Amino acid sequence: MPIKKIDLKNLDKTNWQSYRFDEIAKSITERIDPNNTDLEMYIGLEHLDPESIHIRRNGTRDDVKGQKLKCYPGDVIFGKRRAYQRKASIVTKEGFCSAHSMVLRANPEIIEPKLFPFFLHSDLFMHRAVDISVGSLSPTINWGTLKKQEYYLPPKDQQAQLAELLWAMDEVIEKELEVLEKTKNLLNGFVEGVIHGKHLNDKGLQKTKIGLIPLGWKVLNMDDIVSVKDGTHFTPKYTNKGMPFLRVTDIQCSNIDFKKIKFISREEHNQLIKRCNPQKGDILYSKNGTIGISKIIDWDWEFSVFVSLALLRIKNKKDLNISYLKLLLDSVHIKKEIYRRSKQGTITNLHLEEIRLFRMPMPPLIKQLEIANNVEKINNSICFIESKINTSKSLQKTLINQIF
Repeated sequence: MPIKKIDLKNLDKTNWQSYRFDEIAKSITERIDPNNTDLEMYIGLEHLDPESIHIRRNGTRDDVKGQKLKCYPGDVIFGKRRAYQRKASIVTKEGFCSAHSMVLRANPEIIEPKLFPFFLHSDLFMHRAVDISVGSLSPTINWGTLKKQEYYLPPKDQQAQLAELLWAMDEVIEKELEVLEKTKNLLNGFVEGVIHGKHLNDKGLQKTKIGLIPLGWKVLNMDDIVSVKDGTHFTPKYTNKGMPFLRVTDIQCSNIDFKKIKFISREEHNQLIKRCNPQKGDILYSKNGTIGISKIIDWDWEFSVFVSLALLRIKNKKDLNISYLKLLLDSVHIKKEIYRRSKQGTITNLHLEEIRLFRMPMPPLIKQLEIANNVEKINNSICFIESKINTSKSLQKTLINQIF
């Protein structure tokens, strides 16, 4: 039966059969000591991406201690701890993995091995996995419970066709991810080239305290070009309505989710407004905990305040394009310097004085605009590719759930 004749929206399941999970797959419990093996690849739960069948990174045997589970190409590593994270990825190279996972091997007599990883990512399987997990702080699945669960599967000939369809969709996503990675590398390369004087240097280069930069550019401290301001020490009392109160979590996404922001009373707001009142065109910058997150304020709010211990307000002084400053703050080079200057402890902290003294390569304003426009074009491409990937992933997930 050709794939094009399979109506996934009205899939005929009258000839499907029910199987216990231990008929569908085996749990591989072969143990391995990282100190007594030639195998190098270690895969922990931290190396598995949620809702992805691919393993994109790994650790080594030097990273771990204690016995682990051995895994072979074709096996699927399933995160039995915190199953709600939906981690189940295919092994491509012999290695070993965390004991907080299960190594599952499809039974080819019952399920097409190429279809098995997609089955594990179906809502049917994942929701059941969450339901049978035990424990409150770190809910975990027991094999003894999982193996008894029953699932309906299509006939083997139909499984092969469905697997082919899902892998074709996966190939589309993987190609889009490759394009995204190349585009991000292009952006990073362009920005780093700007910082190190590898671009826009038709007039030649000059030596400075931060390295080579184009002639006609200056090296300025942050304090020379912007006003960097802290707020006051303040423990907010949140209310259901009032004045918006921004936190680091609010600026981590490209667009602020106004349904999730916190509010404070007008009285508390009035205490803070004189100290720190960010306006449209300012940059909010995180300096505590997760440091180095920047967000240009692109909305008009008469009132908005933010936590002083986590965010800085950066306001333009003169001859500065704020988009150019943001691309510098977001660059790999600047982030490395910021982390070098930050204070490590229970909470990572970047002192206000450190960022005020930070040196920036500063071209004439017209060149800043040129650079910012080029970066904006690349960022627009990245946003477009990410949108395509999200659409493709959503379609893939829909297909999986229509099948199972």
